[in-house]
Amino acid sequence: MKRPIARFITAMAALVAGAAPLTAAAQQIALTFDDLPSHSALPKGETRVGVAARVIAALDEADAPPSYGFINGGSVVADPESGRVLALWRAAGHPLGNHTWTHMRLDDEDRAPFKAEVELNEPLLAAVMGEADWRWFRYPYLYEGGTAEARSDVRRFLSGRGYRVASVTLSFDDYAWNEPYARCADKGDAEAIERLEASFLASARASLIQARARSKAALGRDIPYVLLMHIGAFDARMLPKLLDQYRRDGATFVTLEQAQADPFYAGDAQVPLGTVQLGLPSFAGEPRGSVIPADLDRLCRTG
Repeated sequence: MKRPIARFITAMAALVAGAAPLTAAAQQIALTFDDLPSHSALPKGETRVGVAARVIAALDEADAPPSYGFINGGSVVADPESGRVLALWRAAGHPLGNHTWTHMRLDDEDRAPFKAEVELNEPLLAAVMGEADWRWFRYPYLYEGGTAEARSDVRRFLSGRGYRVASVTLSFDDYAWNEPYARCADKGDAEAIERLEASFLASARASLIQARARSKAALGRDIPYVLLMHIGAFDARMLPKLLDQYRRDGATFVTLEQAQADPFYAGDAQVPLGTVQLGLPSFAGEPRGSVIPADLDRLCRTG
């Protein structure tokens, strides 16, 4: 009997193999990274700076354009050494945006703390970005509010401070692989890590197929997709393979500004309540299928 992750990989491979071809001269993807300077668990001996350096090296190798990293400044206070990640990111020519001070989720009823966290992040952003544009905002957990009042109020607040909202139209929940990888690396379980790698790439491809199919069904074309990634240890390990896979699947990489210049994103501020940014937000009523292996969280746990 196949193990759950093995069955998952087989199912994803069948999905990919059976998908109808979607033609496009070159599907465009804007690469964005959340939770700088630190995200999820690290394997023993790994550092935040080392993770960032490998992510940057992979972007450079793929000739990716400047790619936004969205920061939580509170992490620098908790771990001052991690502040070197922001300096490294900027030195490589990549911009930074606001993700709130502590990755705070918006409270629909009491929005003042959320707004304060946005503002608290700004002096650090201004210091590391200088004259460059840092007024892009990504909502933590991609949660924009559950009521019309909350959503409109925060949108007005962000607009008043000069922010544009960074959408997400492509994601395969990459964050879910980082903690299992740290456990498996610490145990030295090479077989488990190999399975993690295979399921990560299969999930990425399946999510792209889903997003393109939805875009073609709703618009008759591909939009430039905004990919959500995280700055985790497994992300750093897999990014060269992931970007190569996207290129082989016909993708080219563009900036966030270039992607969101597409007319599709002009309507993002009017997304109906009850929908989310993830997976083409304006396409309500078409839930995005899960591409995470069901037993990922149980992998390499002791006991």
